[in-house]
Amino acid sequence: MISRRLFVGGAAAAGLARPSLVAAQNQRVLKFVPQADLALLDPVQTTGLVTRNHGMMVFDTLYGVDEQLRPHPQMVQGHVVEDDGKRWRLTLRPGLAFHDGTPVLARDCVASIRRWGSRDSYAQSLMAVVDALSAPDDRTIEFRLKKPFPLLPDVLGKPGASICAIMPERLAKTEGSTQITEMVGSGPYRFVANERIPGSRAVYARNEAYRPREDGTPSYIAGPKRAQFDRVEWLTIPDAATAAAALQRGEIDWWDQPISDYLPLLQKNNALKVEVLDTFGFLPMIRFNHVIPPFDRPEMRRALMGAIRQSDYLIAIAGEDRSRWKDDVGFFSPGSPMANDAGLEALRGPRDLEAVKRALIAAGYKGEKIVFPVPTDFAALNAISEVAGDMFRRVGINLDYQALDWGTVLTRVASQAPVEQGGWHVWANYTLGVGAVNPAANTYLRGHGKAATFGWPDNPRMEALRNQWFDTPGLEDQKKICRDMQALAFQEVPYLPLGAFYQPTAYRADIAGMLKGFPIFWNIKRG
Repeated sequence: MISRRLFVGGAAAAGLARPSLVAAQNQRVLKFVPQADLALLDPVQTTGLVTRNHGMMVFDTLYGVDEQLRPHPQMVQGHVVEDDGKRWRLTLRPGLAFHDGTPVLARDCVASIRRWGSRDSYAQSLMAVVDALSAPDDRTIEFRLKKPFPLLPDVLGKPGASICAIMPERLAKTEGSTQITEMVGSGPYRFVANERIPGSRAVYARNEAYRPREDGTPSYIAGPKRAQFDRVEWLTIPDAATAAAALQRGEIDWWDQPISDYLPLLQKNNALKVEVLDTFGFLPMIRFNHVIPPFDRPEMRRALMGAIRQSDYLIAIAGEDRSRWKDDVGFFSPGSPMANDAGLEALRGPRDLEAVKRALIAAGYKGEKIVFPVPTDFAALNAISEVAGDMFRRVGINLDYQALDWGTVLTRVASQAPVEQGGWHVWANYTLGVGAVNPAANTYLRGHGKAATFGWPDNPRMEALRNQWFDTPGLEDQKKICRDMQALAFQEVPYLPLGAFYQPTAYRADIAGMLKGFPIFWNIKRG
């Protein structure tokens, strides 16, 4: 049998000497292969990272964070804090406009914040202390708070899966759970709706009217955003061999997430660069549906902890190179101040699958069918799912392994319905390392029931600890709270933690100006 690696090597080798077709055709077009198809467009309605990346091109945000996660004004010119931290007045930069030509007004921002605040976990923490949110004039956004919330710029500029996308008031008045398909933002690129082909292509055109900040240094999503390409094309190529060959032949410029099989080949090609841009990494997981049996019982979820060997999943995603992953990881990003070893003994020592079988039976498992939706067109999640599926079967789970496309899985896992009506029991996912550096944006660690993200754990004690963390100013005291949170998580098991991995990206060597973080399309150019 010919391996995939050898096959792509032979297929691509013939094209290595050819000039870049992209460069020859148009110096101002960038062709990009995303991690998965852009199945859903609304960056508030879904937490899919592909949609977040799309949203950051089309929509602008009030603040943006740099590589050290420090917030900086973006759409706002600045802010004033009064009344002992309970009144914030944000002033918009002059001349901001939406893609339809209408001016960006404070009331658009207020409506956008409210819509996003109804969905995002971190935003809900802010909205819980908002006494009043208003637009006293066209350029002023005013927060009146019940108590101080010093992290207000952080949450409005966070880079997580759900961004505070500023859109016209007429769109922002749409219910947060309802998808918006009309993409009108004020960001550096416009979405070219009539060129979208679901499952194949999405196109963006440079926003000629965009006004970058005049001050600041580009860093992550902070600083001036200068769109250097006239056109960016996202091309969905689920087959890794095809994507690798296209990159080497110059038919595409950038492959977001090359799988580990092809990294050695790509690294040998002097026309390419392969590097990890998101140094915070990703935290993979097996997420449970907490609202329907049998995983509504913590003893069922806890029983499976004894079957988890994190390295199995990490090797499946990232390969044997240990510089690209870390095991023995809990519920916070490794290396972050809040990371700790509380409860990690549950993941250490020999894995005893027979003991796990007995624990599941003792917890009340009676052989019910367990529905597991899997996105086969999303390489990393498909790899996690294959290992997880094998684990479930080996411990006696009656598994209904449903091979689906990414868009269908996203829609499926948003449903709280019983499985007979389109619901689910477990799924494999990963969360952003940047969102798990502390409890503020650690979405999957929350326990606020049906208002939580997919899985909906109800854990009042976890919520109390999280609230305590917000109210605690000292770093050492915050660390103690996070130890308690992690110890509780290993008891209640909101999900099975599978470690951390660091995903390289690959792009043509003549693309200059890449910023750290997720795929960012401003300030890069063909050198």
